[in-house]
Amino acid sequence: MFYRRTLLTLVPALLLAACGGSPGTSDPNRLSVAATAVPHAEILEQVKPILAKEGLTLDIRVFNDYVQPNLQVDQGQIDVNYFQTKPYLDEFNASRGTRLVPIAGIHVEPLGAYSKKYKAVAALPEGASVAIPNEPSNGGRALLLLQKAGLIRLKNPANPLSTLRDISENPKGLQFRELEAATLPRVIGEVDLALINTNYALDAKLNPVRDALILEDKDSPYVNFVVGRPGAEDDPRVQKLVKALQSTAVRNYIQKTYAGAVLPAF
Repeated sequence: MFYRRTLLTLVPALLLAACGGSPGTSDPNRLSVAATAVPHAEILEQVKPILAKEGLTLDIRVFNDYVQPNLQVDQGQIDVNYFQTKPYLDEFNASRGTRLVPIAGIHVEPLGAYSKKYKAVAALPEGASVAIPNEPSNGGRALLLLQKAGLIRLKNPANPLSTLRDISENPKGLQFRELEAATLPRVIGEVDLALINTNYALDAKLNPVRDALILEDKDSPYVNFVVGRPGAEDDPRVQKLVKALQSTAVRNYIQKTYAGAVLPAF
């Protein structure tokens, strides 16, 4: 059965993130990591004692958006982050002029479609309202999932950055709303269907395996990476972090804790 512990230990980190925190550091005994709360910060909490035994203090900074974690790493205020897929990172670098690089893949969070009004996507009425993330990577990902479910067809069925303009067939006449990813759990009751990233679904106490009407499978290419500035992959502190995150202990933790809602990618 799915469960999640309340992260009381993350409150100080959340306050730091809200205030901007202290700058990233080259201190060989400390590493700062930006993350979204669920599941990234929870997973990081599991490796904190492992790294402490190696003399490395892990400073977890919790964010509730996908922009500041990248900007603060790019600006050197935080050492690395752990929250995003490579398609999202590629689009972010292209649109923001940043040069962040993926370092190591840790897990997959299958994107899901949720509804408070219907038990199956086949029951969606003509003109049903559908909310999707408003940025290119996750928006395109949502459209691919809707296409897989047979609700729409895209001009290029394999394009991960498809937009609403790329919908070639929409037999039900679905009406789309593009909203910030973090707000999507709050609008489930206002729309007929909402495409929600698993980290935000978990944070809203939704269980993707149980509650999603459609869900990406284990072969999803959207792996979540540890990301940093060029050269960060050679930092011994980052190498210790990656080794700990890709350990058997973390694999077991992910499988036991999230029960299929989050999948190890190593």
